[in-house]
Amino acid sequence: MRFSVSRHIKASAADVWELLTDVGRWPEWGPSVTGAELDPPGLKAGSTGRVRTVTGISLPFRVTEFEAGRSWSWSVAGIRATGHVVVPEGDGCRITFTVPWWAPAYLLVCAAALRRIARITG
Repeated sequence: MRFSVSRHIKASAADVWELLTDVGRWPEWGPSVTGAELDPPGLKAGSTGRVRTVTGISLPFRVTEFEAGRSWSWSVAGIRATGHVVVPEGDGCRITFTVPWWAPAYLLVCAAALRRIARITG
């Protein structure tokens, strides 16, 4: 079971997808992220790297699910984390973030990320 929050963004699904998968840009829209590294470049299923949190801690991550142009999910420090879905919708796209059943409070962080993405792609 997962909980979700979504928002319509007036930007193309391709542009939003590019933003969501460019690890160098994660701090722009991710309130809990101050940096990320991916080696080798190019987010895909099985990709691994490190994400730096606002607490200053650097944690390993792994992309657990990936459908190019559509969705990706990850685990952070071996724990299932957020899912990211982009679907074309009308004059833009709908972004949905999902969180595990045990982390519904993190939906507030995801909602803030959606607001940031809307501003960035504005």
